[in-house]
Amino acid sequence: MADLPTRRDFRGHGGQTPFRRWPNGSTLAVSLVVNVEEGAELAISMGDETNESVYEAVQQVVGGPDLCMESHFEYGTRAGWPRIRRTLRAFNVPATMNCNGRAVALSPWLAQEAVSDGHEIASHGWRWETHAGMDEARERKIISDCATTLTQVSGYPVVGWHTRSATSVNTRRLLIEHGGFLYDSNAYNDDLPYVVNEQGKPHVVLPYAFDTNDMRFYGGGFVQPEDFSNYCIGAFDELLDESRNGVRMMSVGLHLRIIGRPGRIVGLKALMRHMARSGDVWFARRDEIAHAWRKMNGLPDWIPAT
Repeated sequence: MADLPTRRDFRGHGGQTPFRRWPNGSTLAVSLVVNVEEGAELAISMGDETNESVYEAVQQVVGGPDLCMESHFEYGTRAGWPRIRRTLRAFNVPATMNCNGRAVALSPWLAQEAVSDGHEIASHGWRWETHAGMDEARERKIISDCATTLTQVSGYPVVGWHTRSATSVNTRRLLIEHGGFLYDSNAYNDDLPYVVNEQGKPHVVLPYAFDTNDMRFYGGGFVQPEDFSNYCIGAFDELLDESRNGVRMMSVGLHLRIIGRPGRIVGLKALMRHMARSGDVWFARRDEIAHAWRKMNGLPDWIPAT
């Protein structure tokens, strides 16, 4: 058999979960992640090199501001967030707000409203962009600038990070060197958190998910609100059943400008009603899950570097 060098871990927990309950006694942790990206998309009017091209209807303007694309993104803060906020309040469920630094700099009131409702503010990078191939010095500055801005606006230290899709090979190391990050969500490879040792330090990874995610309304994966709720309910029910033999975690990805539309929010409400009826569930912020996972693995309490 060939000896192939790799840093990748294909086994993970090996189908075995040593823990039967989360700290609150539940078996399934549900993490709602609300992505706040509005104003951080590429826009020539913001001094960027080009305009954003990723949206449901693409008619990209080249060489000047794309007012159509900008207005699509603005819907998220103007109409989507109030609708999502009301829904989270109605079900009394905390969320993690995955925030681009530039988006929060433009709409600080949104982060402040989220904090007042008990939600976590986590970092989603400065702009809505991938970090793959990014120069190390530039990425280090982005991480620092984003953490500083989000902390200043929210009034609380930002301890979570999630790059838009592809990270660089340096991202996790730079997060640990920064010293202010308890966890990152830069993985899609499990239904459980896990701990990696980077530079001799234990670091929690909370895998994210692209299937239980409203982004599938782009491209026709989801069309009706029931497509979103039915798929997520199916995943929830299966994970809840599996969690009888060991804890599980479910991530639900949401975006202001996507699920915040009136024709789609009913899908989120249906999902929330179903999960709320199920009983043995812990609705938790990602920082809460990361702290719990450290404790469950016998690791000392995490303290940010000063």
